[in-house]
Amino acid sequence: MRQAARILSVETPGPGLHEITRDVARWAHGQGVTTGLLTLFCRHTSASLLIQENADPDVARDLEDWVAKVAPESPAYRHQDEGPDDMPAHLRTALTGVQLSIPLIDGRLALGTWQGVYLFEHRARPHRREVALHLSGD
Repeated sequence: MRQAARILSVETPGPGLHEITRDVARWAHGQGVTTGLLTLFCRHTSASLLIQENADPDVARDLEDWVAKVAPESPAYRHQDEGPDDMPAHLRTALTGVQLSIPLIDGRLALGTWQGVYLFEHRARPHRREVALHLSGD
Protein backbone atom coordinates (compact mmCIF):
# COMPACT_ATOMS: atom_id res chain seq x y z
CA MET A 1 0.00 0.00 0.00
CA ARG A 2 1.25 3.46 -0.90
CA GLN A 3 0.38 6.79 0.66
CA ALA A 4 0.75 10.38 -0.47
CA ALA A 5 -0.26 13.67 1.10
CA ARG A 6 -0.32 17.32 0.13
CA ILE A 7 -1.74 20.63 1.29
CA LEU A 8 -3.74 22.27 -1.49
CA SER A 9 -3.92 26.05 -1.17
CA VAL A 10 -7.12 27.67 -2.47
CA GLU A 11 -7.55 31.44 -2.89
CA THR A 12 -11.20 32.39 -2.51
CA PRO A 13 -12.44 35.75 -3.81
CA GLY A 14 -15.24 35.76 -1.25
CA PRO A 15 -18.27 33.72 -0.31
CA GLY A 16 -19.63 30.89 -2.41
CA LEU A 17 -18.80 27.53 -3.92
CA HIS A 18 -15.36 27.36 -5.53
CA GLU A 19 -14.74 24.24 -7.60
CA ILE A 20 -11.46 22.45 -6.92
CA THR A 21 -12.15 19.20 -8.81
CA ARG A 22 -9.46 19.67 -11.47
CA ASP A 23 -6.70 20.46 -8.97
CA VAL A 24 -7.66 17.53 -6.74
CA ALA A 25 -8.02 15.08 -9.66
CA ARG A 26 -4.74 16.21 -11.24
CA TRP A 27 -2.85 15.67 -8.00
CA ALA A 28 -4.47 12.28 -7.29
CA HIS A 29 -3.80 11.04 -10.82
CA GLY A 30 -0.17 12.12 -10.57
CA GLN A 31 0.44 9.83 -7.59
CA GLY A 32 0.32 6.69 -9.73
CA VAL A 33 -2.26 4.99 -7.50
CA THR A 34 -4.77 2.82 -9.38
CA THR A 35 -7.11 1.79 -6.60
CA GLY A 36 -7.44 3.67 -3.34
CA LEU A 37 -9.18 6.24 -1.23
CA LEU A 38 -8.66 9.98 -1.27
CA THR A 39 -9.51 11.91 1.88
CA LEU A 40 -9.88 15.69 1.76
CA PHE A 41 -9.89 17.76 4.95
CA CYS A 42 -10.55 21.51 5.13
CA ARG A 43 -8.30 23.05 7.79
CA HIS A 44 -10.74 25.82 8.73
CA THR A 45 -13.87 26.35 10.81
CA SER A 46 -15.46 28.94 8.51
CA ALA A 47 -15.16 27.11 5.18
CA SER A 48 -16.26 23.62 4.20
CA LEU A 49 -16.12 20.93 1.53
CA LEU A 50 -18.93 19.60 -0.64
CA ILE A 51 -19.50 17.25 -3.53
CA GLN A 52 -22.20 18.85 -5.61
CA GLU A 53 -23.51 19.17 -9.16
CA ASN A 54 -21.11 21.04 -11.42
CA ALA A 55 -23.18 21.28 -14.61
CA ASP A 56 -25.75 23.96 -13.77
CA PRO A 57 -24.46 27.06 -11.91
CA ASP A 58 -27.96 27.62 -10.53
CA VAL A 59 -27.38 24.68 -8.17
CA ALA A 60 -24.49 26.53 -6.51
CA ARG A 61 -26.46 29.77 -6.30
CA ASP A 62 -29.49 28.03 -4.80
CA LEU A 63 -27.29 26.25 -2.25
CA GLU A 64 -25.59 29.52 -1.32
CA ASP A 65 -29.00 31.19 -0.90
CA TRP A 66 -30.27 28.30 1.22
CA VAL A 67 -27.37 28.33 3.70
CA ALA A 68 -27.69 32.12 3.98
CA LYS A 69 -31.33 31.65 5.04
CA VAL A 70 -30.57 28.79 7.44
CA ALA A 71 -27.63 30.61 9.08
CA PRO A 72 -28.14 34.34 8.42
CA GLU A 73 -26.00 37.18 9.67
CA SER A 74 -27.54 38.46 12.89
CA PRO A 75 -26.58 40.71 15.81
CA ALA A 76 -28.12 38.05 18.09
CA TYR A 77 -25.00 35.82 17.97
CA ARG A 78 -22.62 36.12 20.93
CA HIS A 79 -19.58 35.27 18.80
CA GLN A 80 -18.86 38.21 16.46
CA ASP A 81 -15.10 38.60 16.99
CA GLU A 82 -14.37 39.05 13.28
CA GLY A 83 -17.60 40.72 12.19
CA PRO A 84 -21.21 39.86 11.43
CA ASP A 85 -20.29 37.00 9.06
CA ASP A 86 -18.17 35.24 11.70
CA MET A 87 -20.70 33.05 13.55
CA PRO A 88 -22.87 32.34 10.48
CA ALA A 89 -19.72 31.02 8.78
CA HIS A 90 -19.15 28.56 11.66
CA LEU A 91 -22.79 27.45 11.54
CA ARG A 92 -22.64 26.91 7.77
CA THR A 93 -19.49 24.84 8.18
CA ALA A 94 -21.20 22.73 10.85
CA LEU A 95 -24.04 22.07 8.39
CA THR A 96 -21.87 21.14 5.42
CA GLY A 97 -18.75 19.53 6.91
CA VAL A 98 -15.00 19.68 6.49
CA GLN A 99 -14.10 16.18 5.27
CA LEU A 100 -14.75 14.14 2.14
CA SER A 101 -13.73 10.65 1.05
CA ILE A 102 -13.62 9.76 -2.64
CA PRO A 103 -12.70 6.32 -3.99
CA LEU A 104 -10.04 6.10 -6.68
CA ILE A 105 -10.85 3.50 -9.33
CA ASP A 106 -8.59 2.83 -12.32
CA GLY A 107 -6.53 5.85 -11.30
CA ARG A 108 -9.44 8.30 -11.42
CA LEU A 109 -11.74 9.86 -8.85
CA ALA A 110 -14.97 7.85 -8.79
CA LEU A 111 -17.17 10.94 -9.06
CA GLY A 112 -20.47 10.77 -10.90
CA THR A 113 -20.99 12.48 -14.25
CA TRP A 114 -22.27 15.75 -12.79
CA GLN A 115 -20.33 15.76 -9.51
CA GLY A 116 -17.64 18.25 -8.61
CA VAL A 117 -15.59 18.90 -5.49
CA TYR A 118 -16.08 22.34 -3.96
CA LEU A 119 -14.57 24.47 -1.26
CA PHE A 120 -17.47 26.42 0.22
CA GLU A 121 -16.24 29.79 1.46
CA HIS A 122 -18.54 31.14 4.15
CA ARG A 123 -16.76 34.42 4.95
CA ALA A 124 -17.50 37.72 3.21
CA ARG A 125 -13.94 38.63 2.28
CA PRO A 126 -11.26 36.75 0.30
CA HIS A 127 -9.24 34.09 2.10
CA ARG A 128 -6.40 31.67 1.48
CA ARG A 129 -7.74 28.26 2.48
CA GLU A 130 -5.92 24.98 2.93
CA VAL A 131 -7.26 21.56 2.09
CA ALA A 132 -5.25 18.54 3.22
CA LEU A 133 -5.25 15.70 0.69
CA HIS A 134 -4.35 12.16 1.70
CA LEU A 135 -4.34 9.28 -0.76
CA SER A 136 -3.79 5.65 0.17
CA GLY A 137 -3.95 2.68 -2.16
CA ASP A 138 -2.16 0.49 -4.65
